[in-house]
Amino acid sequence: MNKIKAGIIGGAGYTGGEMLRILINHPNVEIAFVNSTSNAGNLISDVHTDLIGDTDLRFVNNIPQDIDVLFLCVGHGDAKKFLTANPINDNIKIIDLSQDFRLSANASFSTPDSGLPTKDFIYGLPELNHDKIKTAKNIANPGCFATCIQLGLLPLAAKGLINTEVHINATTGSTGAGQSLAATSHFSWRNNNLSIYKAFEHQHLNEIGESLLQATKASPSGGGLEGAALSFIPQRGDFTRGILAAMYLESDLTLEDAQKIYEDYYSVHPFTHVSRKNIDLKQVVNTNKALVHVEKHGNKLFIISIIDNLLKGASGQAVQNMNLMFGLEETAGLKLKAIGF
Repeated sequence: MNKIKAGIIGGAGYTGGEMLRILINHPNVEIAFVNSTSNAGNLISDVHTDLIGDTDLRFVNNIPQDIDVLFLCVGHGDAKKFLTANPINDNIKIIDLSQDFRLSANASFSTPDSGLPTKDFIYGLPELNHDKIKTAKNIANPGCFATCIQLGLLPLAAKGLINTEVHINATTGSTGAGQSLAATSHFSWRNNNLSIYKAFEHQHLNEIGESLLQATKASPSGGGLEGAALSFIPQRGDFTRGILAAMYLESDLTLEDAQKIYEDYYSVHPFTHVSRKNIDLKQVVNTNKALVHVEKHGNKLFIISIIDNLLKGASGQAVQNMNLMFGLEETAGLKLKAIGF
């Protein structure tokens, strides 16, 4: 088959860099252009220096439209601004890594006076919307915390088994804050440090809630979630990449029943695996994998979920969505190596 021609907007940042690292080695993709207004004309390998010898591409400031798919590796709020200022042909599939189109209330976008039809975005969590993604024209890629937490809870929601408060404590690496400098992103502050932010009000709670409700409504019982709250405490870790989410809720399930529910749910999903042994971040860093582990403590079901925030939590999942949209093997270009140690 002809290679998929891909364009990248915002190629100089963390998610843009990860997108490049994947697509350069993807057997079915040709990178048509990488846009960065601040680096136009510069070699990509001068910005992402680990790509020396891998590509001779340069950043551009124009937006050619003779492509098949466009990845928007831009900040929150910037995707909508970009599409407003740069109407994209309707035959180009769009995968947006910002939060602009993730919620159902914001999932449709129209460009005034462009003559183009409304663009409808499907929430791109393959473990939830696998079949919808296959026929989608536009994808809203999930958030990193949202992906990690949802993968820890979706099997329960799909059985209508979340009906009490879920307590969530999750820690993310420093790359989750993006490349822009802030007081809490400097090495001297972040190193050997730990802090909590946006307790009980993190922006990813909205998309998590929508997805769990969607899964619950599709469950045979159609019940659950009534009166259930998500109490989420996000933390900044002093490591570079990865998310570990620790969650618990009251449950009558036995450990054996819980393990079977999780293993059955993820048996058809190639990147999410249920481990019967405890898990740690190094098992998933630099991969598109998610690992989930469940335990039972008295009447509490305890769930640990881990991902790499830049891959399964961002660029890797975006490529996974692209594979589904173009009828490729879901794992194409994503058989990546964990760091191990």
